[in-house]
Amino acid sequence: MKEERETNLLRRCLGWRRLLLLCLMMVSSAMMMAQDRVTGKVVDASGDPVIGASVVVKGTSNGVVTDLNGNFSIAGVPQNAQLVISYVGCRTQTLAVNGRQSFNVSLEEDKQQLDEVVVVGYGVQRKSDVTGALTRVGEKELNLKPVNNAFEALQGKAAGVDITTSERPGEVGSIRIRGTRSISADQGPLYVVDGVPLQAGGIESINPRDIEAIDILKDASSTAIYGSRGANGVVLVTTKRGQEGKMQLSYNGSMTFEKIVDKSPAMSASDYITWRRWAYYNQSPDKYTPGDQPNQEQDKNFFAGDETALANVMKGWAGGTWDGSKVTDTDWTDFVTRTGVTQQHTLSARGGTKNLRGFVSFGYLNNKGTQMGQSFERYNFATSTDIQATPWFKAGGSLNASYCVQKYGTSSGPRDLYGAAKAILRYTLPYDENGEIITQPGGSTTNTYSIIDEWNKSKDNREFFRVLGSFYAQVDFGKIWKPLDGIQYKMQFGPDLRYYRRGNFLDSSSISRAGGNNTASRSDARNFAWTLDNMLLYNKSFGEHTVGLTLLQSVSKVNRESSSMSEENVTIPSFLWNNMGAIDITDAQYKASMGTDLSENQLSSYMARVNYSYMDRYLLTASARWDGASVLAEGNKWDFFPSMALGWRMEQEEFLKNVSWIDQLKLRAGVGVTGNAAVSPYGTLGVISSYWMPFSTGNSQIFVTNEPYYTSGSNAMPNKNLGWEKTTQWNFGLDFSFLKGRIGGTLDIYTSKTKDLLLAMTVPSLSGYPSMMANIGQTKNKGVELTLNTIPVLTKDFMWQS
Repeated sequence: MKEERETNLLRRCLGWRRLLLLCLMMVSSAMMMAQDRVTGKVVDASGDPVIGASVVVKGTSNGVVTDLNGNFSIAGVPQNAQLVISYVGCRTQTLAVNGRQSFNVSLEEDKQQLDEVVVVGYGVQRKSDVTGALTRVGEKELNLKPVNNAFEALQGKAAGVDITTSERPGEVGSIRIRGTRSISADQGPLYVVDGVPLQAGGIESINPRDIEAIDILKDASSTAIYGSRGANGVVLVTTKRGQEGKMQLSYNGSMTFEKIVDKSPAMSASDYITWRRWAYYNQSPDKYTPGDQPNQEQDKNFFAGDETALANVMKGWAGGTWDGSKVTDTDWTDFVTRTGVTQQHTLSARGGTKNLRGFVSFGYLNNKGTQMGQSFERYNFATSTDIQATPWFKAGGSLNASYCVQKYGTSSGPRDLYGAAKAILRYTLPYDENGEIITQPGGSTTNTYSIIDEWNKSKDNREFFRVLGSFYAQVDFGKIWKPLDGIQYKMQFGPDLRYYRRGNFLDSSSISRAGGNNTASRSDARNFAWTLDNMLLYNKSFGEHTVGLTLLQSVSKVNRESSSMSEENVTIPSFLWNNMGAIDITDAQYKASMGTDLSENQLSSYMARVNYSYMDRYLLTASARWDGASVLAEGNKWDFFPSMALGWRMEQEEFLKNVSWIDQLKLRAGVGVTGNAAVSPYGTLGVISSYWMPFSTGNSQIFVTNEPYYTSGSNAMPNKNLGWEKTTQWNFGLDFSFLKGRIGGTLDIYTSKTKDLLLAMTVPSLSGYPSMMANIGQTKNKGVELTLNTIPVLTKDFMWQS
């Protein structure tokens, strides 16, 4: 018993000791976590107080901003906490408290924005060293709002760049950089994806979430490096690549809803009836009563032709006197519209080591349009790999593939169902008393057809498949032999494969056929283009002098192949365009046609560019490019496109270095010449075509020959002197940034002149040709562009950017 009592006593003592130890630990922890008030002052590199700097306890929402003297006071700061001090235009600092109650913080200027590397033609430059008119749109801006393609993401982001959109799912608008220069040539810019110029098409098939940045070259001093293809500006797209570090898995998704908002509504049924009465009265005032004095017998005459519609008008006379509110008002757009729903999902992964980096992305877009029968689906796959095989050799490549399915909607007759629906008078009705669709609401004189179920009668389905590639290999000779330091060789190959298939079917009851035979057609097109660039690069600094040299030899080729077929009076409509050839074309009631086409063109180029900087203050860029195009006439295939630009970084001068509120002030001036070969392949050869030709005997009898009569048809007369369109453009610009980046932007003034326009001119018919391509005419453009970026409000938890 005694031993048992002693054991219990020992246990109690140990328990009290544990409790005491636990209390001591809690007190110690509380002392460590004790919160106190911390004060301090924030100044810039010159010692001036920073007003409005954010001071926040890391990991919490507890924070303040500095006052007019740069002072701050923040309560409730744990002794083991960290303070995060940030301000626009300065590097963010993180300081450990460690029991301190007072801090003096000096913020350093963050030159990251000015030192940001941007993409220029065949290389990169620091943004502060760029001498041409360039606008960059980064990943953050591209993903600021949910968009279907990169064109929509660019809208409103760059001065002088006008982008239109289309409400039809899968359709992209147009992009114009600094207006229209040519008349017959394509007005779109040149697109360059990961250094590879696209021979045809744009960037609409690329998932915007796979794009790292888009740089837009606007003036000729920047675009002349692309010679004949830079006349309408250049859009440089840089896709995402792997980064050194741990593997990162990312998901981006969104769902948006949209409805059509019509700013020009149609007249109601009652208003239209009154308007039509006035029209008859104004035409024959002696015969009809005014519009505000309706007459039932006159209405029976005015609205005859559609018994159902006339019966609807007569509802207004049900009480013996006219009451327009009793007439059924049919909003035909309700039958063809719906709430559009768009969803997009992107799953990506990126990471790598010092010698191997990779990126992969999968994307899906589904856009159900606001009009019946219109939708668009896109599947994206993107991947890239960069390998540093040895210190002197690296290689890599990227692939961007997309597969798209578009239900275009109505393709013949009306441009879109909404427009067709608005054209139908609202006093008419869609169905008769038996529930049958009224083919021509309002009668045959209205020349309008019902849009009910049109999306099932008119089918236009399109499929697109595209693969863009970019593969490179680069040798650094300076890593092999020290005397060659600064010299590099780079080879880049870019293939571009596109396939397009369109199937179209129009039922005999559709609007465009209007009771005729049904038709089906199918067309296929395959485009394969490639570009091979060989570049020799040299970059070296000699004291206060920095020199960069780029030499380029480039060749590209485009091969296009297409086929088409169509037939009329398809025996089994449900087969659509998938049973072409089943009809008997020898039977007169059937009609069929087919055709194929093949074309090729090539471009060969040589280019040299020099970049020079003195004291990181005075900048010079000069380039020269020679282009040879296969589509032009012999003796005029080659031409020369030079450019030069100067830059002066005034903020680096002694008289401005001590002006603390100026971050950047750079003057630019440039001039360049670009070209355009707006001639289709074989367009200068004067090819002869054949077709059946009727002949007259002189006595009013017409005979048709049994053999084809050969004539020039619609082909143009060859012109041995046909050459390039040329655009000369001057640009004067100012880049500025003030108050640690709170105010910034660019100002550009430009003027351009395009001469030797490629146009078809009429020639005497005795020549046997209807026209001839010639270099005639000129256009002029001039303008002012202003881009202004500001941060009007900045607090610890709110920032307003404009």
